[in-house]
Amino acid sequence: MSDALINGVSGAGGGIIAQLITYPLQTVNTRQQTERDLSKSINRDGTLKQMFQVVKQEGWGRLYGGLTPSLVGTAASQGVYYYFYQIFRDRAELVSLARQRKGIGDGSLGMLQSLVVASLAGSVNVLLTNPIWVIVTRMQTFKKNKKALQKHDLPTVTTEVQNVAAEPLRYGILDVIKELYDEAGLLGFWKGVFPTLIMVCNPAIQFMLYESMLKKLKKNRASNMKGAEGLTAIEIFLFGAVAKLGATVATYPLLVVKSRLQAKQGLHIDKRHRYRGTWDAITKMIRYEGLFQFYKGMGTKIVQSVFAAAVLFMIKEELVKMARLLLTRDLTRKNSSRLEPSRP
Repeated sequence: MSDALINGVSGAGGGIIAQLITYPLQTVNTRQQTERDLSKSINRDGTLKQMFQVVKQEGWGRLYGGLTPSLVGTAASQGVYYYFYQIFRDRAELVSLARQRKGIGDGSLGMLQSLVVASLAGSVNVLLTNPIWVIVTRMQTFKKNKKALQKHDLPTVTTEVQNVAAEPLRYGILDVIKELYDEAGLLGFWKGVFPTLIMVCNPAIQFMLYESMLKKLKKNRASNMKGAEGLTAIEIFLFGAVAKLGATVATYPLLVVKSRLQAKQGLHIDKRHRYRGTWDAITKMIRYEGLFQFYKGMGTKIVQSVFAAAVLFMIKEELVKMARLLLTRDLTRKNSSRLEPSRP
């Protein structure tokens, strides 16, 4: 098994576990980002209170709306990202070693090289997995109001209740796929791809910070470690958390724009909140809602993404170590059996 495949599978496993732990926070955060009515309580209440409101009004299941495609998307995204990241990194390291033999550099990757490697891996990941995340966003932002559904047959029904009652009682993956295709054909599955491609700088910054901290620690310890080998799980957890915190704060406004574009934009929505594209969304948000809206829900996102990233890094590196150890033992056992003399 290649090193790139080991990293890809380990990244997928770590991503799934991190997603399962933090998914309710992600659902609430997506709703915070896409809520356009400034008067609603979702803009004022704390994260925990908003979670209780979702449970009270829509049931526990809504906190996990879109979990299945999200787990598929997480496994695919992390697997693709780490697979290509390792491939690009290995090639970049070969170039650096070749330069070192010519007397240029020390043979290791610098911050700029790490940034380029992470950006290339992120771009490949975005182009391949964007349709999955559009589906997840739609399912996370779908709302059903139990009280409204119970009263929708009364003679005097408000417009809001009519809109809720018109929504399907079930909103599964196939419903979302049909809805997206009816809206914009195949291109509908790549809604928000441009800000998402720009958002590649988030994991790029994250990995640049992470690798830089690892490199500095290795230098201070004067060791010959490669990657994260030799570090404790707690150290990896903390490095992953700090790296993700810096990346999230730097790129959060783009994440809000991406979520706005991927969420459903029904005909009943005010024209001020219907977007034709990335630039149209940015200008309308600034004009009608103010710069503050680009940071809606950032507190929730920091808690969710920083904790998820820290868990992912920690579990991924432990899985990589286990896989390499098992492969080494297997290889040693095979070599030993070949060297043993055959019995008469």
